[in-house]
Amino acid sequence: MRFYLISDNVDTIVGMRLAGIKGVLVHEDSEVTDALLKAMDMPDVAVILMTSRLMSLCPKLVYDLKLNRKQPLIIEVPDRHGNGRAKDSITRYVAEAIGVKL
Repeated sequence: MRFYLISDNVDTIVGMRLAGIKGVLVHEDSEVTDALLKAMDMPDVAVILMTSRLMSLCPKLVYDLKLNRKQPLIIEVPDRHGNGRAKDSITRYVAEAIGVKL
């Protein structure tokens, strides 16, 4: 079982490659969808890593795959530009989920 990276950033591809993780570089919405579906069908891939920007391009597909497929696991990773989340995003998420301000 192995990791597989789908990235829109060359630096992320190079960094992960140095760690032994292969991947693909994509930019367009259709390329992201194609790369994700191909990676989902790879029998030896256990974890798919996707940069934050690419996850935001196809959130419905990602959530559908996460809910309906047991493997591989899809994980969002920040690239060199960060993950775009606010500092307190987890606190805000929990507060919205349970309806209590923390």
